[in-house]
Amino acid sequence: MSANGQNPRTLAQEQVDRPLAAFARDYRGGEVTGWHHHARAQLLYATRGVMRVGTEAAGFTVPPGRALWVPARMGHEVRTEGEVAMRALFFREDAARVGESRAAVLGVSPLLRELILAACAEPLEWDEAGRGGHLAALIAEEVARAPRLPLAVPALRDPRLRRLAEALRADPASKLTLEEHAARCGASARTLARLFRGETGMGFARWRQTLRLAEAAALLSQGATPARAAAAVGYDSAPAFGAAFRAAFGVTPGAGR
Repeated sequence: MSANGQNPRTLAQEQVDRPLAAFARDYRGGEVTGWHHHARAQLLYATRGVMRVGTEAAGFTVPPGRALWVPARMGHEVRTEGEVAMRALFFREDAARVGESRAAVLGVSPLLRELILAACAEPLEWDEAGRGGHLAALIAEEVARAPRLPLAVPALRDPRLRRLAEALRADPASKLTLEEHAARCGASARTLARLFRGETGMGFARWRQTLRLAEAAALLSQGATPARAAAAVGYDSAPAFGAAFRAAFGVTPGAGR
């Protein structure tokens, strides 16, 4: 265990002297990695299944078509929803400059997807002057150009807020007001509102909308229709859902699907 209580996972991909190294593993539904960190930055991507990734600052929903940039030494935990085919990349420090200094969800273009899969087919010590070197250079370019998506839901620390968050994740369509949640969480609505502002910098309504849109994006990426995704996360009006989705992600729900 490390000094901060997290388990530093050391893999061969973190020790090889290459700018990046690919990692492929399939997980069963419901698996949990536990809190850990890596010495190298990661690009977490899955060709199948949804990953729920938690960091100290935020929670991320990562469906196929999206990837999560995790900086080196950042503590995180991955939970799988359905069977997950993870195809991740580890970046050496000098190559990690193409990424972010904080965790961020990236849009994965068809080209980047194929590049990740091609990197997974290369040997660990690929030829830097050959195909592996060309793949690594293209991956660096695509990661740097990939759109950053607002799929982060600020994490909550207060036990009362966490109980509220667990209830909403279980039922994103819940119509309960903050006052009704307060009665179940053992705190006044005023106290919860103050805690939301203090911990996330946003009010309850905005935090709930952020959570709902992240859940909707995951449903759309798994093939749900915009109407079904809207209903599942609590939108009674398809136009209202479409407007909120476009404002958050810059595309229509149909394009997000």
